[in-house]
Amino acid sequence: MRYSVKLSVVAEELDMKPAYAAPDYDTKVITSVDLNRPGIQLLGHLEYFDTDRLQILGKAEHALLNEMTPEGRLAALEVIMSHRVPAVIVAHNEPPMPECLAMAEKYGVSVLLSEVDTSELYAQLIGALRRHLAPRQTIHGVLVEVHGEGMLITGDSGIGKSETALELIKRGHRLIADDAVEILRTSRDSLMGRSPSIIQYFMELRGIGVINVQDVFGIGAVKPSCPIDLVVSLELWDDSRAYDRLGIEMHSTSFLDVSVPLVTIPVRPGRNLAIILELAAMTNRQRKSGYSAAEELARRVDAQIDAGIDF
Repeated sequence: MRYSVKLSVVAEELDMKPAYAAPDYDTKVITSVDLNRPGIQLLGHLEYFDTDRLQILGKAEHALLNEMTPEGRLAALEVIMSHRVPAVIVAHNEPPMPECLAMAEKYGVSVLLSEVDTSELYAQLIGALRRHLAPRQTIHGVLVEVHGEGMLITGDSGIGKSETALELIKRGHRLIADDAVEILRTSRDSLMGRSPSIIQYFMELRGIGVINVQDVFGIGAVKPSCPIDLVVSLELWDDSRAYDRLGIEMHSTSFLDVSVPLVTIPVRPGRNLAIILELAAMTNRQRKSGYSAAEELARRVDAQIDAGIDF
């Protein structure tokens, strides 16, 4: 599925001011995360010109245009504007050339001004467009940030996901989403999670009802979004199943073709799930740093066996 974002929304986020707002400025949408600096197109080379991209005019493009005659500038800019690109953005807060505004008005293309330099503008735009246009899916679960790790808690309804998250919040961790988690692929190998806006920071607790976590626990107990670093699957304890007791073998699951570490936690009365999930988050951080307690123990055991020492 291809997503879109309104041009006016991105302009407001990045503090870009319209030098010319086309009649469709408030409804114009962007569908491409890629950007273009149209230097080669201003010279008339239109092969591979993607007209869905925002067009950035930096100092190099201005220098090129300044070398042209007024008639040449009109012709060069008409080549760009006649394709009705989503918008032209002028970096460095440079005053837009009269020919640029004339062609923008003729073809109904908005011209925006940005105070930042071209490189920073590129970075800001790509970051914003990746957030708005990222592939996404919504799943049933709870997303919390525990010791800086984004932890997605999954499991059957009634298993205790929200209650466990509530205990984590009481212990100083933060809620991102309860019940429905929107997952976005922000790059080839990273995921970000957030809550659908209509239920953001609300939590349902059976027997109590719906609460607003921000109102009850304060602003420090919530966060709008976070990366997804670990998936924790809660399931009812099954005496017939052999659960991993060492943690040497790592499991994973995937969302939107991105692999994420997975741990399965069996649930039964008397288990303190909040503490277990805190340890899962810290262990995951250690693994990302290259340390595994299970592998360290295995090495010690192997060394003792090799040395012929009895346990």
